[in-house]
Amino acid sequence: MRARRLSELVELMQPAAVEVVGDDTVVGPDVVLDNRAATPGSLFVAIPGARVDGHAFAPQAVAAGAAAVLGSSVTEAEVPHILVEDTVQGLSWLARGLVREERARGMASIGVTGSSGKTSTKDLLAQVLEAKGATVAPVGNRNNEIGVPLTACRIDGTTQFLVSEMGSRGIGHIEWLTSLVGLDVGVVLNVGRAHVGEFGGVERTARAKSEIIAGLGSGGWAVLNADDPACRAMRDTTAARVAWFGEGEPPAGDLLVSARDVASDDSARATFTLAVTRDGETASAPVSLRVIGRHQVSNALAAAAAGLAVGMTVPEVAGALSAAEPRSDWRMELVRCDQDRIILNDAYNANPDSMAAALRTAARLIAGQRGRHPGARAVAVLGDMLELGPESGRLHAEAGALAADLGIDEVVSVGEYAGIVAEAARERGIEARVATREEASQLELAPGDLLLVKGSRSVGLELVADAVTKRIGGVPK
Repeated sequence: MRARRLSELVELMQPAAVEVVGDDTVVGPDVVLDNRAATPGSLFVAIPGARVDGHAFAPQAVAAGAAAVLGSSVTEAEVPHILVEDTVQGLSWLARGLVREERARGMASIGVTGSSGKTSTKDLLAQVLEAKGATVAPVGNRNNEIGVPLTACRIDGTTQFLVSEMGSRGIGHIEWLTSLVGLDVGVVLNVGRAHVGEFGGVERTARAKSEIIAGLGSGGWAVLNADDPACRAMRDTTAARVAWFGEGEPPAGDLLVSARDVASDDSARATFTLAVTRDGETASAPVSLRVIGRHQVSNALAAAAAGLAVGMTVPEVAGALSAAEPRSDWRMELVRCDQDRIILNDAYNANPDSMAAALRTAARLIAGQRGRHPGARAVAVLGDMLELGPESGRLHAEAGALAADLGIDEVVSVGEYAGIVAEAARERGIEARVATREEASQLELAPGDLLLVKGSRSVGLELVADAVTKRIGGVPK
């Protein structure tokens, strides 16, 4: 945010109940939650947590340079305080005021949601928009009631585009997030089976995701996946113009964005022709992605549609997509090791759809490896996919079976559902076993072999990828 006095921040936060204790000092530009991230002049937001209370760390934040504290009570830090009843809500009110101010100036606000691919698409979209103007986007997957407003607090008078990634675990979550950042463009990537146990079914998942476009005005843009039936059904839930993206035949819309002549190289990086139809005219440009996986084509089309919706040209979008690099750790992170061995670290999170995408990417990579190493093997370390409810057993069996069907040579499964995954893989005729995370970390790879590591975040399989990488030597590519 732009540096300003506490009284100005209080004005932005209205009509929240706010009290200032201390001098009307100048704070900014940074707003931080972690005392270790405090910078000179920053505003430290003290958020109570399950294990620690941020209020206790206010003195350390001030020692690192923080000029004021946003809290629910006065701390031991000897600086001015903005007091609110709830600091998460206080942060939200601050973000809402800042975004309202900058949107009035002309900043465009874009939100991205979906059952899978949110962070990858957000990273692509940020790099597309950066080719046009100053862009603020989340670091990693800051997509909840804390991450969205914290990201929004980074905007200032130079920001042309704000990108918000929006996660949801139930009805009303995305509606709240959109109320903070007042979207001009809402993107729905897909409606899949992630968190289906929490949502209570795919229909409720679709309803929750559609909240990102429900509040858009007639001048806004709803960017929807034409290849996903649940997304197609959202057309009537918004008054906004519609930009369809996909590889199939799209319905009628104001903007149609598609990929033609899709191909992949031996590193599973896709190339395609970006085709854009608007007002009956079609323009096209070539795209060569640097991110890994055939599924990234859909993510790239979504990013392209959002970029076009805010005024970018087809050549600008295509060039930016071709230059975009991976930005977030443990998401399709390709590690090249000695003796042409490969580790595909996709361990940040997992759901049935992203699991399938990772396995297909591994199958494409090992096919390329076997051109140089005929005996190369593909080994998949697969962890639990969480929050799937009553469908957990069946969906984990589906993952094991798919690994075998795609030609993975060995499955090493970790977690509560490891036995189900391994049994399903063995039934399809491949080698499979249950292991602890420590045992999986001892895997050996022969020249040309591929190791895929994939599981939900809490399983911690990034430790497996890290351990194997350090042992055999490799760097991300």
